[in-house]
Amino acid sequence: MQIAIDGPAGSGKSTIAKLVATKLGFIYCDTGAMYRTVTLMALRAQLPLADEAAIMRHLEALTISFQPSADGQLVFMNGEDVTLAIREPETTNNVSQVAALPAVRAELVKRQRAIAEAHDIVMDGRDIGTTVLPNAAVKIFLIASVAERAKRRFKENQARGITTPLAELEAEIAERDRKDSTRATSPLRKAADAVELDSTSMTIDEEVSEILALVAQAQSR
Repeated sequence: MQIAIDGPAGSGKSTIAKLVATKLGFIYCDTGAMYRTVTLMALRAQLPLADEAAIMRHLEALTISFQPSADGQLVFMNGEDVTLAIREPETTNNVSQVAALPAVRAELVKRQRAIAEAHDIVMDGRDIGTTVLPNAAVKIFLIASVAERAKRRFKENQARGITTPLAELEAEIAERDRKDSTRATSPLRKAADAVELDSTSMTIDEEVSEILALVAQAQSR
């Protein structure tokens, strides 16, 4: 069974997707972790991060897999647990450059689909229901107001010692929405058969319960 959760920046997609997957005993496909793993591979091999051909040659032999655990989902690269390594600053600071390579994106979308064909899965992103898993049994388009998303980001930043003003965060999120919705490749948009869920006034538990109810309906069909 495939569950696709899409939505704009700061809507809480990853948090909700992980919880839903845990409740159902499904695999959670962290698409961002896949791009981070490729980046880690390139850094370890000392490849120029703009050299798409070189990265693709190495990517051909690279295996990326996920495994649930009591402490959350683990990420493996060629059988090695890289769950923590892909979150290190060097990987974090370079993943955007690698993720922008068209051939890398095409290859990882192919792999994401392959994972979904082999497992019951929850996958989140911006184009999962429209591009990656267009035939998903359940599609959620998770939204929240710009003001609410900015407040959530503001609280997260405060906990990390980051002091970006709330008004600035609102402007940044609104601009991110504009870019995501108007980009040429796989723009952010709600799939025609997706259920829109506005989390502005909902708790995390309420969001998870709502999605689980939709999954139960799909399973009973």
